[in-house]
Amino acid sequence: MKLEKLDQTQIESIVSKAIQDAVDFIDDEIEPQRVKAQRYFDAEVDIGHEEGRSGVVATKCREVVRGLKPSIQRIFLNHEKPVEFVPRGPEDVKIAEQATSYISYKFHQHNGYRILNDVFQDAMVKKTGIAYVYYNEQMRPEIHTYTNLNDEEFALLVEDDDVEVIEHEEISTGMVEEGMGVVETIHNVKISRMQSMGDLCIESLPPEDFFIDRNARSIDDYYICGHTSEKRVADLLAMGFDLEDLRGMEGDDYSSADDETEFERRGYAVDHDDNENITASSKKITLTIAYMMLDIEGTGIPRLYQFTCAGGLYKLLDYTEADYAPYAIFECDPESHTFFGTSLVDLVIHDQDAATAMLRGVLDNVALTNNPGLQVVEGQAAIDDLLNNEIGRIVRVTNPNAIREMVVPFTAGSTLPALQYFDQLVDNKTGVSKMAQGLDPDVLKSTTATAIAASQEGQTGQAEVIARNFAEGGMKQMFKLMLRCMIKNTNKEEMMRLNGNFVPIDIKDWDGDMDMSVNVGIGTGRENDKMAVLQQMLQIQQTIYQTYGNQNGLVSLTQIRNTIADIMAMAGIRNSDRYIAPMTVEIEQMMLNMQMQQQQAMLQQQQQAPDPNQAFMQAEMMKSQMDMQKAAMDNQYK
Repeated sequence: MKLEKLDQTQIESIVSKAIQDAVDFIDDEIEPQRVKAQRYFDAEVDIGHEEGRSGVVATKCREVVRGLKPSIQRIFLNHEKPVEFVPRGPEDVKIAEQATSYISYKFHQHNGYRILNDVFQDAMVKKTGIAYVYYNEQMRPEIHTYTNLNDEEFALLVEDDDVEVIEHEEISTGMVEEGMGVVETIHNVKISRMQSMGDLCIESLPPEDFFIDRNARSIDDYYICGHTSEKRVADLLAMGFDLEDLRGMEGDDYSSADDETEFERRGYAVDHDDNENITASSKKITLTIAYMMLDIEGTGIPRLYQFTCAGGLYKLLDYTEADYAPYAIFECDPESHTFFGTSLVDLVIHDQDAATAMLRGVLDNVALTNNPGLQVVEGQAAIDDLLNNEIGRIVRVTNPNAIREMVVPFTAGSTLPALQYFDQLVDNKTGVSKMAQGLDPDVLKSTTATAIAASQEGQTGQAEVIARNFAEGGMKQMFKLMLRCMIKNTNKEEMMRLNGNFVPIDIKDWDGDMDMSVNVGIGTGRENDKMAVLQQMLQIQQTIYQTYGNQNGLVSLTQIRNTIADIMAMAGIRNSDRYIAPMTVEIEQMMLNMQMQQQQAMLQQQQQAPDPNQAFMQAEMMKSQMDMQKAAMDNQYK
C-alpha cells in the first residue's frame, strides 16, 4: 500500500493538534507544580496565620538552592575548558583539540556563566533548565551611496536581487550639434543591500515556554517538542517571512485563542497604508517552533521537521527538515521513564510548611512570655493606663490586687530541638549543610584532619550526584549541539588561537558525533590533589627528558609545556603565554632540524682532521645518532 503525500492543510492539522496536546499537558500537570515551587522559593507558604500572630516564613527552599549554587558553579566554571572532545582514532587527535578550544571559546564568548546560572536555577526550582542552541542568521540592510556612475556601472550595480534602489538621480552631460552628438548620463544612487549575518546563539529558555508531549522519556525520545516566544513583526521579516503573506491571513489566524480580535488589534487589517506598516512592524506575535517526526513525503519513514507556527491557533507558516532538536535539558534529580524529574524545591516544600509552623509557634510563645496578658478586676483599674506600653508607665488602681499577669510558660526552648531535627532532615535530603558549605569551627575541636576530610566528602555526596546529572545530561547535550550547529552553518576557514599560536581551522570537516567528556572538579579540596599530581608529573617528565634526551619517545617539550600551563591555570593564571613561550610538535621538529644541521657542520669539520680513521669513526657515530633522533622524532610527530 502506497502512502500519499501530505498537503499543507493536513500537515497544519496534525502539527497544531500535537502542539495543543503537549501545551495542555504542561499547563495542566507540570505548570501548577512549577508555580507552587516558585512561590515557596519566594518565601511563601500555603498555611495561613491569625491576625496578631507571627506570620514569619522559614525559607528552607531558598536556603537550599542558594546554598548549593556556589558549589555547582565552582565545579563547572573552575576550568578554562569546561568540556573536552575525545578523538575516536589517532587521525582525530588534532581535530578534537581544535574543537575543544573553539567550542570553549564560543561558550565563554556568549557569557557561559550567565547561561549556566540560569539553567541551574531553573532546574533546582522548576524541575528543568533548558538551554536553546541555534544559529541566528538574519538579513540586515546596509545603506550605500554611489555617485558619478555611468550606465554600465549603474546597471551592474542594481541587477543584483538583494539590491533595492532608495534614491536615484540621472544627470545628462555632453554636446549636441545639428542634431548629432554624444549624450552621457551620470547616475547618483542610494541603495539598500541585504546582507546575511549569522552567529551561534545560546539562550536559557524559560521553562514555561517549553513544551513536550506527555509520553516523552527524554529529549531524544519524544513525539513533539518545542517552545513559544514573542516576536515582533520586524523580527519575522528578518527571518524571511513576507509581510504581504502575513496581511493575507484572516480573522484569528494570528490571534490569541482567548481574544479573537487580537489580530486586528495588532494592526494587521487588510488595508494598510505605509504609516500603519511602520506601526505594525513593532507589534508582537506569538511564534511557536516545534520539532516533530512526520512522514510528509509518504515514503513510510518519518523524518524530523522543524515547524514554524504563529498565534494561539498555531497557524503553520513554514517547515523544513531538521537534524536534531536544539534543546539541552538540565535536571538535578531525573526520574526513570519520564521526562520531568524532581527539583530541589520539590523535596523540601513540605518541610518548609512544618518549619514555618514551628517557627511561628516559637515566636508567638516568646512574644506571649515577654508580654503576657493581664487579668483586670473591672472598675478597680484605669483601662486607658493599661493600654499605654511605655516603660515606667503609671496605672491607677483602687485595689492593689486589681491587676494580675496571665503567666505563659516558656515552651520555645523545648521546640528548638524539633527545629534542628527538621534542619537535619533537609540536609539529608539535599546534601546542603554547614559541612558541605564550609567547616564549622566547632568541628575542629579534637578532630583529626583525616576525620574532617572524610566527613566533608560524605556530606558532599548529594551535591556530587546533582553535578554529575548536570554534567552527563545538559552539559554534554549543550556542547554537542554547539559543535553540530557550527559544523552545519560554517562553510569557510577560520583562524583560531591554539596553544598560543594562531592556526587555520576548517570547521565543516569536523565530526559532529565526537565523544565528549565534561571537566568537572567533583568534590571539595581535590584541586590541591590535582595540583600535587601535576607537579609530580612535571618532575618525572623533566627526569626522563634530561636522562634520555629528546628522542626518548615518552616525553616531548610540548607535553612538558602543557603540564606547566595546566599547573598555572589551576593556580588561577590563565595567560601562561606571558611566562612561557608556546610549544608545538612543529616547533620541536624545527629545533631538531637545526640541531642536525649543527651536528653536520661539526662532522664536516672533523672529517678534515689529520686522522682519517678517527674522523671516520666519529662521523659514523654521529650519523647513527642523527638517524636515531630523526626516526624517533618522525614517529612522535606522526
